[in-house]
Amino acid sequence: MSYTLLRGEFVIRYPDLPRQGPEPDGDTVKFLPDSPALVEALPRHSGRPPNINGRGVSVRLEAIDALETHFAETHQEPAGAMAARDELLRLLGFTNVVFWDDLPNKVRSANQDSIRGHVLTNGIDANGRLIAFAYAGDHPGADGSSVFVDGPLADGSVNAALLAAGLAYPAFYATLPAELRTHLADVSAAARDKAPATGIWPRSTADPGGPATVPDLAAAEQLVMWPKLFRRIVPYLAEGFPDFDGFDAWLRADPVHRDDELFLIDKLERGNLHDVVRASGQQIQLTAWPERFIINPDPAPPGSTVKPPLIAVGDLLIVAALPDPVGADRGNESVTLLNVTPDPIDLAGWWLSDDANGRKDLSGAVAGGTTLRVALDGALRLGNQGDGIVLVDPRGNTIDQVTYKADRVHAGRTVCFGR
Repeated sequence: MSYTLLRGEFVIRYPDLPRQGPEPDGDTVKFLPDSPALVEALPRHSGRPPNINGRGVSVRLEAIDALETHFAETHQEPAGAMAARDELLRLLGFTNVVFWDDLPNKVRSANQDSIRGHVLTNGIDANGRLIAFAYAGDHPGADGSSVFVDGPLADGSVNAALLAAGLAYPAFYATLPAELRTHLADVSAAARDKAPATGIWPRSTADPGGPATVPDLAAAEQLVMWPKLFRRIVPYLAEGFPDFDGFDAWLRADPVHRDDELFLIDKLERGNLHDVVRASGQQIQLTAWPERFIINPDPAPPGSTVKPPLIAVGDLLIVAALPDPVGADRGNESVTLLNVTPDPIDLAGWWLSDDANGRKDLSGAVAGGTTLRVALDGALRLGNQGDGIVLVDPRGNTIDQVTYKADRVHAGRTVCFGR
């Protein structure tokens, strides 16, 4: 399956707000994309738009679920939770990371507050986060391009490394392609069989290997169990239930936020979370290993859409520019736009800008499947020694951007941007 490449920086600390920065854990990290508008163009599997601002967007690592370092003012076994978090940061390239004593989930200092990296994403989750495979360093592909992810490419991700090291549980949602799910299920099963002492498997409980005894929340916080199950136990106990005799009914009462819809691989049938949980008295147990079922994302609320905005990155492209016309440049330069959609795009409120922050306001419309040559009037002037051109929509989103170098500029010749 093709994923969208986003280049940018992973961020673990805000220098201007050192005690209010991100809270990285074993499966979530902050990411500041080079092209934020690309995020707006991603599918919204549960109808939730991306929760992105000037500091970035949280990335939820595809296919894994690490022990909770913080959830509703609780946590899971600290050793396992912090081991996954610390390894994630190490794999991304962060070094000498120190957390505040009184804010143990926030970074006090590190050799790097942010570091270059990239993600391969296929959409937005129910919490407005990117669902993605995360990688250290830059990718040679163009920002926003499609990248086919197979097993070997997934193996190079931070996600697979944490799964292979036995530091995270699998959590396979229906948005994960079947080929990758099968491959990563094998990775997880191999880690469980190997059970490295530094991982979670030697201490895993509440699974097919045996039930967990949970008399109260304090006991649950010291256990290693599938994090999604822990995230159900916390609110259940918070409601004052003395034991798990009512857990099955409690799950079934909310099929969206509690009783997740599943596909049970071994039975080849649909089910719900209650079908793989056995609970009574003070004991609770997952009856199938997490890689043996597929979780459906939360359904989109009525009136919402899983599709990105109507005009998204890639719908309107900068396909050519004339930076050095024959004769005088001023008033004779141009930029050519291509509408790849079947419908007209109204350009009212749109504009073009360049590296010198010149601006050309646009008007009129581009008919579906056609090009429009925009004559520049001098407010925006293209550099003959190279320049960048950005296309911006009325909301300030970057819809397309291109660059060219001096060696492509020749008098009277149009620079074409291959797509």
